[in-house]
Amino acid sequence: MTRRLGIVGGSGVYGIDGLQGGRWEEIETPWGAPSDAVLRGEVAGIDVVFLPRHGRGHVHAPGDLPYRANIAAMKMSGVTDLVSISAVGSFREEMAPGDVVIVDQFIDRTRDRPASFFGAGCVAHVSLARPVCPRLAGIAAAAAEAPGARVHRSGTYLAMEGPQFSTRAESRLYRDWGADVIGMTNMPEARLAREAEICYASIAMVTDYDAWHPGHDAVDVAAVLAVLKANGSRAQAAADALPARLGPAGPCPHGCDRALDHAVMTAPDRRDPALVGRLRSVAGRVL
Repeated sequence: MTRRLGIVGGSGVYGIDGLQGGRWEEIETPWGAPSDAVLRGEVAGIDVVFLPRHGRGHVHAPGDLPYRANIAAMKMSGVTDLVSISAVGSFREEMAPGDVVIVDQFIDRTRDRPASFFGAGCVAHVSLARPVCPRLAGIAAAAAEAPGARVHRSGTYLAMEGPQFSTRAESRLYRDWGADVIGMTNMPEARLAREAEICYASIAMVTDYDAWHPGHDAVDVAAVLAVLKANGSRAQAAADALPARLGPAGPCPHGCDRALDHAVMTAPDRRDPALVGRLRSVAGRVL
């Protein structure tokens, strides 16, 4: 198996500077078109597929993103390892603006977003006890540390619906729940990556303290954008450092690439042929 790295760039990350032979390619999936064309090329001898999550020019809101098409596009491009880069607010004093958090858990507070490739006609249940691949998370942490960023190697990401920022009451509640950072896009992205049997890790770039903090009782978009700009160079450096750290090809030691083993519940003779046809793009190994 050849390792191929996928990178989904969030707010402020719309390309990969170090990509060699870069070319934009349109992909149509059974789940529709992804957020944008994908940028394909090579870094350190590793094939890289980059997708701007919000599209070039930031045209997609978090609740409107074609999450299934984005992950399907990565799977159809042969991606084995997917790293998400996104902007987040922080619930912890020690996780300051400009810091990087390597997410290892999620609390999903989104709504009305299709969260699965499967459904009526072909039902499947995958485990999300460990929603992030520990191997890939370690690689992402090392890549983020390489340019000198302060990196926190563990953190719980609360995914909110948005597009508005939190009320102060919500911010305090989420902090009390044990969440460390808050964002709008890593769910259902992580769920779908698991169903597609892609190793997934999340690099969260802290832009602000959200509304709980006495000095940040209202998240100011201008201040967030200023930190986003500063974080952009760190994100680019981390993305450039990722491929060389992927290591040799081989099965995931944590089973991410076999997440669908025993997961499909619907008997073969009762499966909806139309849905199965669409699912082959992400779950062909078990179908």
